[in-house]
Amino acid sequence: MRGLEFLTVGDYGKENNIKANFLGLTKEIDGVTHREVDLRDKWVATISTQKGCPMSCTFCDVHKYGFFGNASLPDLEYQIRYIIEHEDVRFTNRFNVHYARMGEPTWNPVVLEFTENRLDQLVKECGLHAVTIHPVVSTMMPKGNQHLIEYLHRWCEIKNNLRHGEAGLQLSINSTSDEQRAMQFNSKSLSLREIAAIAEGLPMPAGRKYTLNFAVTEETILDATVLDSLFDKEKFIVKITPIHQTNAAVENHYDITTTYDNYSVYTKFEQPLLALGWDVIVFVPSKEEDSDRITCGNALITRADKAIPEA
Repeated sequence: MRGLEFLTVGDYGKENNIKANFLGLTKEIDGVTHREVDLRDKWVATISTQKGCPMSCTFCDVHKYGFFGNASLPDLEYQIRYIIEHEDVRFTNRFNVHYARMGEPTWNPVVLEFTENRLDQLVKECGLHAVTIHPVVSTMMPKGNQHLIEYLHRWCEIKNNLRHGEAGLQLSINSTSDEQRAMQFNSKSLSLREIAAIAEGLPMPAGRKYTLNFAVTEETILDATVLDSLFDKEKFIVKITPIHQTNAAVENHYDITTTYDNYSVYTKFEQPLLALGWDVIVFVPSKEEDSDRITCGNALITRADKAIPEA
């Protein structure tokens, strides 16, 4: 047993579950209808960079599994190979690889090596012709990681130069209140101003801007003026999503009132940012995505035997 969890999903299409005025997607998403997806259009592989997670975020189930260290290079290869070889699809316009299932990727330098030297060739070896391969690092900006800045700059080098902009970087922010962030991230993430200082030092992005991600509930504090004073809107966009209905979120009494069919939940966060000139993406999942436990923060593996995985 490798002690890893990974998944593969299609995409409903950005016109169906995304509102982003700057992309010309101006329709409010009042409910996302579940439908069959075509992996030939867009294929998303969400893989684990660690076996469990040391971060202990209070809205996430992953830490319940325990923590058994970083995924190795063979572990990362195994996940991609398994995902591709267990589908019949051999062509896709877009193959997204999200380092976001279990673990905090900035603790694992192998992710950089894998993306830089192995990912594209591996996809070809597995028999998949992907017009675009787009890897994404999503980080909670952990405290105590002495190599965090070095890691982010190397990822930006991969994104901007080696991949000519075709990669993503997402910083999980969730709130502009450090008190609220400390509760959510179990005091294991840097303060907002510490994150902003690191963000200021990142190079201007090639291709898509970097992302400031806010997983929200009705109780979220998102002060647009605070965010605007700390981050460069020419370098970052804001992405707004719900905090998903994980077991941990329910147990920790998150006010999960984002019901998938009421866009007004997002409007109070989106509109002040738009007024300040920010590019904003609002991503609304379907009910089926949460009920199937495929969204962020869910870890089906927490129900498995917690014996230490094989190396």
